[in-house]
Amino acid sequence: MFGNWIKTSILMAGIVALFGAVGAMIGGRDGMLLALLFGGGMNLWAYWFSDKMVLRMYKAREVDPASSPYLYNMVRELAQRAELPMPKVYLIDEAQPNAFATGRNPDNAAVAATTGILRLLSERELRGVMAHELAHVKNRDILISTISATVAGAISMLAQFGMFFGGRGEDRPHPVLGLLMMILAPIAAMIIQMAISRTREFGADRGGAEISGDPEALASALAKIEAYAKGLPMHAAEEHPETAQMMIMNPLSGGGLRGLFSTHPATQERIARLRAMAMGR
Repeated sequence: MFGNWIKTSILMAGIVALFGAVGAMIGGRDGMLLALLFGGGMNLWAYWFSDKMVLRMYKAREVDPASSPYLYNMVRELAQRAELPMPKVYLIDEAQPNAFATGRNPDNAAVAATTGILRLLSERELRGVMAHELAHVKNRDILISTISATVAGAISMLAQFGMFFGGRGEDRPHPVLGLLMMILAPIAAMIIQMAISRTREFGADRGGAEISGDPEALASALAKIEAYAKGLPMHAAEEHPETAQMMIMNPLSGGGLRGLFSTHPATQERIARLRAMAMGR
């Protein structure tokens, strides 16, 4: 838990610094001060509200024991096994099989699954996936992913704004440096996401296998999800690529920088680690 708070603090500091640098490119010293204030405010806003925004992005609908007893009761049983408060449960009407967790802490958490993943996976495999998402909650790293998804999108928008309106004035850097900053700032945000997300996924795989008691089921689920997800684009993720790192599997179609800066470790390595766990049980 302490380590995750350190990661969160570093993430917040890095994001504010990026806001300040881009602000300097746009408006010199005044722009930097305004951007720093905006970055600090954005972090506070993201802490309290970014989970709701992400769920709205994906048009997720909350379910209960009456509307989706299969998924809801599964999550409730796994949450009890993990000794976690019952999270809110959401369904996303997307054909691509995927899932994610969000929220600022275990008392204010939510897990979401696509309708596609419910159709694809067996009950045993789906338990492994939802246990993985609850492991994110238990590890308290869902706040990191939610904040990074929110502010990475804001940095990209700010950088694009600077491309059109920055680079003038005596106290502003040379236009070429400004252009480089506008290009590099979103990449820097992606690198922050990538480094944090890859470590988190391995940890959640292990934690999910321990919660479900079935590492092989999660390994089988990951293999199926990767095979099917490649041919089924997730429209909300394509429109908001900064949220891709929240998913159990990279939902983006790939290509260009999206493929280069993957926020997920290689699926085969994840599967190999899970099967090694199963062999050692």
